[in-house]
Amino acid sequence: MFPFLDLAGLNRRDESALTEAFQRVLRSGWYVLGAEVSAFESEYANACGVRHAVGVGNGLDALTLMLRGYLQLGRLEEGDEVILPDNSFIATALAVSEAGLVPILVEPDANTFNIDPIAVESAIGPRTRAIIAVHLYGCLADMGRLRSLADQHGLLLLEDAAQAHGARDEDGSVAGALGDAAGFSFFPVKNLGALGDAGALTTQDDALAEQVRKLRNYGSSRKYIHEVQGVNSRLDELQAALLRVKLVRMDQDAQARRYLARRYLEGIDNPLLRLPQMPAVTASHVWHQFVVRSQQRAALQDHLERNGVPSLIHYPVPIHLQQAYRQYAGLDLPVSTRLADEVLSLPMYPGMPDGWVEKTIEACNSFRG
Repeated sequence: MFPFLDLAGLNRRDESALTEAFQRVLRSGWYVLGAEVSAFESEYANACGVRHAVGVGNGLDALTLMLRGYLQLGRLEEGDEVILPDNSFIATALAVSEAGLVPILVEPDANTFNIDPIAVESAIGPRTRAIIAVHLYGCLADMGRLRSLADQHGLLLLEDAAQAHGARDEDGSVAGALGDAAGFSFFPVKNLGALGDAGALTTQDDALAEQVRKLRNYGSSRKYIHEVQGVNSRLDELQAALLRVKLVRMDQDAQARRYLARRYLEGIDNPLLRLPQMPAVTASHVWHQFVVRSQQRAALQDHLERNGVPSLIHYPVPIHLQQAYRQYAGLDLPVSTRLADEVLSLPMYPGMPDGWVEKTIEACNSFRG
């Protein structure tokens, strides 16, 4: 069986540049919040078309510190409600809870997997203060409709862009610039991945960026002077230097993922598999995962494995059925639950050999249930 993701192979493409970046940091003698972090923040902000990117320790911290920053600024208060999709990775909800806010879980659109604006509108109540749109699997949520709702009700519109590096909407605006602020993960398997944990917040809001810079560094903007109660969540110099190398490939890799997605969409023809939609704006999807649906998922996954094709499930348990959020277990969220029972991710990464792509297509088409 070939690998679901050849991460080592992907990183070997830039081995010499990554080695040089490591040596540059090693020789500098400065390893935390130095020139590499400042340079990456500037370069990533430019790539997203925003004024600020603030590097933090990981994607969860990016979301949590974003919300804590708004609390510090008085835009949010503890106990306020934040609407988010039930079928996200649990980090989206954990960030809301960690900030002392209340997650309100709603259904996704069954066709796009992203948060359903109709469900969002129905969930808005007197304590609602924000919406978090997750660009799941690297496909942009319907930010136009969500922005209209947010503006109509005076809500913050935030992005969990952990899987959507470089995705663009119809006017060319990039994930990370489509809401009031966004959180990114650079976990190694992401489309833009570090060689360890890393994350960033992006925003046009000067005051929010200033607050998050304090919060990530013990609540301090000057050494030993602590204006707020912060944490230690700093993107370190080494990961920043490595990310600068890989950022150069981000758009090129997105194009490679789109090519593979087209191969799958044109080649897989089996009524037992429901394929994802190609978005109207091709660039709005960066295909972090290529996710099919099947009512016979277990049999399909077993068939693929017997034919040497790996697959993974993202995500098998929706947030409202996780033990960590057992207080939500009584919610009726049938779309989210059905997706959790049916979704299956096929291998998808830049440089995936043509033979492996064809093998995957053939295995999908030969499935008979």
